[in-house]
Amino acid sequence: MLSVGIIGAGIAGLTTALELHERGIPACVYDASSVLEVVGVGINILPHGSRNLGELGLAGELAKVAVITQESVFFNRFGQLIYREPAGRHAGYADPQYSIHRGDLQKVLLDAVRQRLGDDAVQLGKRALTARQDGAGAHIVFADSDEISPVYDVILGCDGVHSAVRKQLYPGEGAPHYTGVNMWRGVTIGDPILSGASMVRAGWLAAGKLVLYPIRNLDDGTGRQLYNWLAEVQTPEHRDRDWNRRGSIGDFLPHFADWHFDWLDVPDLFRRAEVILEYPMVDQDPLPRWSFGRVTLVGDAAHPMVPRGSNGAGQAILDARAIADCLAATPRDVISALERYELQRLPATARVVLTNRTNPPDAILREVYERSGDRPFARIEDVIDVRELSRLSDHYKQVTGMPVPPSADQAR
Repeated sequence: MLSVGIIGAGIAGLTTALELHERGIPACVYDASSVLEVVGVGINILPHGSRNLGELGLAGELAKVAVITQESVFFNRFGQLIYREPAGRHAGYADPQYSIHRGDLQKVLLDAVRQRLGDDAVQLGKRALTARQDGAGAHIVFADSDEISPVYDVILGCDGVHSAVRKQLYPGEGAPHYTGVNMWRGVTIGDPILSGASMVRAGWLAAGKLVLYPIRNLDDGTGRQLYNWLAEVQTPEHRDRDWNRRGSIGDFLPHFADWHFDWLDVPDLFRRAEVILEYPMVDQDPLPRWSFGRVTLVGDAAHPMVPRGSNGAGQAILDARAIADCLAATPRDVISALERYELQRLPATARVVLTNRTNPPDAILREVYERSGDRPFARIEDVIDVRELSRLSDHYKQVTGMPVPPSADQAR
């Protein structure tokens, strides 16, 4: 029987294990962490990703821990509304948009893997060094005393932006591409803002940009929510990418000091954060290929992208479905299966990586910033035709594989 070894127990690795299990393909997931804790901050799962998670039977568990996003709204740095569009099911999609704590999503996936595949299907404290293969199979070499895994038919590198498998396949790859923007992230508890399920983007990079959305409804009886926020500022220099690097509020707060709106006090939001993390807005150029024999890349290991447009996790979820389908279709020819997976997903994700550099959804903010001269406006129509904003948003959806539903067009 076909068997798969997966390196990395993040969103890509755990979702892939579940997709393989649905097709009767056994898998084992290895992760360097000795304990998988609820860490990180917030992410969004758009309808093209949530559809797959729903078909894996996870919609009920996700709804318990996520906020079902109702709308996406754009403001300038003076708090003036630029553009509003419905999100997820509110836009006519069959599936919701989830705003969720990354750790909550990982726990839902981890619990499902252990329940369906067994506790032994996730092996912790196993830091992978390399994936080795020959004509008979492939195995993983771990950091501890050259320990190796059992032999598998396929090894999947789902080990994120610092992927050991990617480094093995491309040892001479250069440094990540820096966009010139640094990002600080945090979570803050507060009362509902706007609809209570709004994803907010405001400002623009030259003068400071904010992204804000609720990721958890608190069960303490107060009606409060846990908010995820991102502060982005043009910065000439940056430190190495590390999702857990602690940041300093003094490095970015001055850019937002006068952001006091009738619907949000931004400096207060930052000051009350439980934790602040710093991360450079970096990505890597699309690779010419992912698959080498019995080994391939999945998720961030394959296509690390600038965290704009809420597509990092979503594209990993789409990868998981694609590779499981390809392996299930030709279980006796895994090398051809991996090649078909790559042919399907590499060009699609390359388009997302490159579009995130130039015209992600927040390009709406860029256009208004430039055309208004970074000044308040009397009417948005005096600055830009709202239909042009709609076209910018719709183009990005199509690039990421999420067509615009007819009901959303009609709503606009």
